[in-house]
Amino acid sequence: MSYHNPPTKPRLSATFDEYTMSEIRRAAATGIYDIRGGGAKRKLPHFDDLLFLGASISRYPLEGYREKCGTNVVLGSRYAKKPIELKIPITIAGMSFGSLSGPAKEALGRGATIAGTSTTTGDGGMTEEERGHSETLVYQYLPSRYGMNPRDLRRCDAIEIVVGQGAKPGGGGMLLGQKISDRVAEMRTLPKGIDQRSASRHPDWTGPDDLEIKILELREITNWEKPIYVKVGGARPYYDTALAVKAGADVVVLDGMQGGTAATQEVFIEHVGMPTLACIRPAVQALQDLGMHRKVQLIVSGGIRNGADVAKALALGADAVSIGTAALIAIGENDPRWAAEYEALHTTAAAYDDWHEGKDPAGITTQNPELMKRVDPIAAGRRLANYLKVMALEAQTIARACGKNHVHNLEPEDLCALTIEASAMAQVPLAGTSWIPGKGGY
Repeated sequence: MSYHNPPTKPRLSATFDEYTMSEIRRAAATGIYDIRGGGAKRKLPHFDDLLFLGASISRYPLEGYREKCGTNVVLGSRYAKKPIELKIPITIAGMSFGSLSGPAKEALGRGATIAGTSTTTGDGGMTEEERGHSETLVYQYLPSRYGMNPRDLRRCDAIEIVVGQGAKPGGGGMLLGQKISDRVAEMRTLPKGIDQRSASRHPDWTGPDDLEIKILELREITNWEKPIYVKVGGARPYYDTALAVKAGADVVVLDGMQGGTAATQEVFIEHVGMPTLACIRPAVQALQDLGMHRKVQLIVSGGIRNGADVAKALALGADAVSIGTAALIAIGENDPRWAAEYEALHTTAAAYDDWHEGKDPAGITTQNPELMKRVDPIAAGRRLANYLKVMALEAQTIARACGKNHVHNLEPEDLCALTIEASAMAQVPLAGTSWIPGKGGY
């Protein structure tokens, strides 16, 4: 009797998988690094690794149809004469005109206004469409200073000083020449059609002492009316939060590495920064150590997708969250109805991330006049408002199930973790135990 080994499928290397090898070949052929948007695509510990412990005998749930559960939030109450009052704790993150089309920016403003929340300008200045359709508009003040002027600082409702972003903490933004149209060039004082790379740090300060001076300068320009946010990428959240507070910030915005609307080097996106889940508790601890938790508000961003993510971020100590990629999807980005055109770009609607190339079939991340016509800002704004409404309702549902009459009453005690990594990062017990890695228990 003879024995033959059955045919086996060739085994791929876990280190040199198909994608890694294709990237080596691409780099060898072109001599340039890859640029894309879309955020980190590697699997990271995230909110899905946490679960809520709903009420039963030991907790008293609220009846959804008869008992209220609040969602409102006030941002910037520390020093500003006119803090921002929002109906829901979900805001729209900064995404620039230039990176996004004018109709897309208008849609974001319309949707946020219907939902009772704020939107944010992003790099590149303030457009009239965005200001006109945003009841509450946050003006981003970035290292590039593109479009920055005292008039617009006074026209906004809050100012967000951007020190870093989750997709690229320590790195500057990119806007390729094909997206620098006549209007974008005029707003940014740039030559049309020439690649632009934003600075990675502000030109007029080198540390937290200079940041304090800049915050005071902005307060004087705006007569102390506007809340001042400071946005940092998720790298050293404890120290960055503490320094922002000591510099005088009203609000700290913390962006984890799943934040992905910015186009930058893929090596940055996948290998720099920390997961959003790992950033929240150190930032909250810094606020608590300074006696400023809930006095200085914390906004968390980076990979927020649904009401459960919102509720979990709030339970871990955030005051609000901010969404970027999810908002773009809500207004039509990566829409399967343009599947044939995505395929012509050698991608799919589900995976399209070359937002920097200006060829977006959905008309959202482009300055192409013909593609931009595909965005109906009124209809897109309604879709965004619907999405925000659902997120808020989902967060309310969870809060009621935990016996809370306001989403801000959620707390770490309401959570457990499914993995050791998530337990350590979120500092909540591993499910079925009282054990938190590094903190004891059983």
